[in-house]
Amino acid sequence: MSDKRIDKKRPVVFLDRDGTLNVEVGYIKNVEDLNLIDGAAQAIKRLNEANVAAVLVTNQTGAARGFYPESHIHDLHSRLKTLLAKEGAKLDAVYYCPHFEGAPVAPFGIACQCRKPEIGMVDQAYAEHQDLDRERSFVVGDKATDIELAKNCGALGVLVTTGYGEAVTKGEYQWQVKPDFQASSIVEAVDWILDEIRKTSN
Repeated sequence: MSDKRIDKKRPVVFLDRDGTLNVEVGYIKNVEDLNLIDGAAQAIKRLNEANVAAVLVTNQTGAARGFYPESHIHDLHSRLKTLLAKEGAKLDAVYYCPHFEGAPVAPFGIACQCRKPEIGMVDQAYAEHQDLDRERSFVVGDKATDIELAKNCGALGVLVTTGYGEAVTKGEYQWQVKPDFQASSIVEAVDWILDEIRKTSN
């Protein structure tokens, strides 16, 4: 009985956005400037086909800083979903944190429990999607905060060297971390994740 119950749970990959799925270009003020990293859609499609949940968890402070309205964040995510769908890929859920303590735009300039590396977005995903398996969970991102999120929520952390990842490894951005795996891109990250899942399934 217990094995059957476990089998109903899906492994889950919590994915950063900028520098992980789409090219890092700073704050994206024009929706058309959001473009996928090479191979990202196919990597997500492989997760879809393996029945592994792909959940976006991203810090997005552009509205808090007054660069654009919060609706623009939704527009960016709509474009991201459209670009993925063109290659047969999809995200199972999208979560974002709009907060940044001290930012000028109300109500976003607050301390919160959802800004990575805090685990609020991950907790929300587990609460809203009962089929996600905490025991087979991963975080993929290009920042030290993504790897810290993984540690904080009990997931395996994969640092991709796209985006800010290479600067993180050199200690030139945020701080150096020790991920469970370092990948050249989301493509290699998904290769490793699927191998790890296969190991635990045998």
